[in-house]
Amino acid sequence: MKNLSRLFSASPALRWLVLLLTGIVLASNYYFYDAFSTLKELLKLEFGFSNTDYGLFVSFYSVPNTFLLMAVLGGIILDKLGIRLTGFMFTFFMAFGAVLTAYAATDYYRSGGIGFGLMQSFLPAYSPELKMMLLGRLFYGLGAETSIVVVSKILVKWFKGKNLGLAFGLKVGFARLGTFLALRMSPRLAEGGEQLSLAIWVAAVFVCIGLLVFMVYMLMDLAKERNENIEAEQRVRPENAFKWTDVSYILRNPAYLYIALLCVTFYSAVFPFLAFAPDFLSNRYGLSDIQSGDLVSFLPLATAFFTPFFGFLIDRHGKSVFAMGIGSLLLTAIHLAFAFTYIPPMIPIIVLGIVFSLVPAALWPSMVKLVPEKSIGTAYGLTYSIQNLGLWAFPILAGILLDKNNPGNPEVLDYTQVMLMFSALGFAGLLFTLLLYRTDRKNGMGVNRPFNRAED
Repeated sequence: MKNLSRLFSASPALRWLVLLLTGIVLASNYYFYDAFSTLKELLKLEFGFSNTDYGLFVSFYSVPNTFLLMAVLGGIILDKLGIRLTGFMFTFFMAFGAVLTAYAATDYYRSGGIGFGLMQSFLPAYSPELKMMLLGRLFYGLGAETSIVVVSKILVKWFKGKNLGLAFGLKVGFARLGTFLALRMSPRLAEGGEQLSLAIWVAAVFVCIGLLVFMVYMLMDLAKERNENIEAEQRVRPENAFKWTDVSYILRNPAYLYIALLCVTFYSAVFPFLAFAPDFLSNRYGLSDIQSGDLVSFLPLATAFFTPFFGFLIDRHGKSVFAMGIGSLLLTAIHLAFAFTYIPPMIPIIVLGIVFSLVPAALWPSMVKLVPEKSIGTAYGLTYSIQNLGLWAFPILAGILLDKNNPGNPEVLDYTQVMLMFSALGFAGLLFTLLLYRTDRKNGMGVNRPFNRAED
């Protein structure tokens, strides 16, 4: 075991294997999250979902992280219990929720299987399928956000001072590859509704594979710590113990607050848009589910390649705040173009892919400059919980706007008001970026400076 431990800590290439394993976990997470965006119309036809029902389903992912503050508590648990135990626990919740969601779409459940009678006994305005899917989405969201926090802390642990910006960029790239696969595969697996349950089960199985992969990482992490005694030393040192005052310290930092608020506005203008984008393109341009899914898939594909590149540049040249500002400005323009023009959709989709690369590559590593390493999990958890407030609210608002502005469920839906809502979020993000720039210059926090880089 000692020889194995030395091997696991001696090779610099091991960091990249860690990145690959955590990348698979992330890809499975994002595959499941985005697998339903190309299935919206099929869910309406098969289960009788309204636009508001679909928005509720998308938003339910964020309920535990918004109202129960589970991403915050998960970050605190991470800082107290460590990566392995926390990661396994929340990745298991993620897999359990995914399986429960897939179960709700099976013929067995729908013909009166376990739990159907219970779900039928309350809130009759909502179908038993929707209620069981909401429960699954709840457990999935409970685990998914904290698992992302865990991955972020893993990268800080293995890459701090060693291409951290590039590592975060590659992390985002893996996540976007999961989205790309979901947009491509889900409508094809569903076969126009004939195999809808199969498409959902494939997504759930992918999440279960992510759980198994994380268990492999746990063995690697244990070997590293047995050789270096990193976490054991940190736990016995009082200055590294978590304190509730750490949360207060983080929230009193104005630069952190502006980044967190930018995170809300930016991701609320992107992820909910992605959840509705295939349906938007189908209604706006007359595309089929497969055509619209393929078109939207260019967004995460572009992101998978551009994010590591931007992370590499930010590692060496800095300008993180500038990157966030440019991204927010472009995001506003893209949604305005979708609202008022019939510009060929490939153009704004590709530009949105670049924006979706630029802002995360700058935003997430910047947190490391604002909080001590012992509080990284808490800081990321707080950010994800604040972010989830938007991910909960805006899919529901999008569904309500669609139903309100399209009475009688017409054959072609008008998405203008929804696109205006997303553009307003992009503009708010630009304002928060300007405030961050002013604060950074005034207090010299170094958010805009390059990251220190150690040689491999």
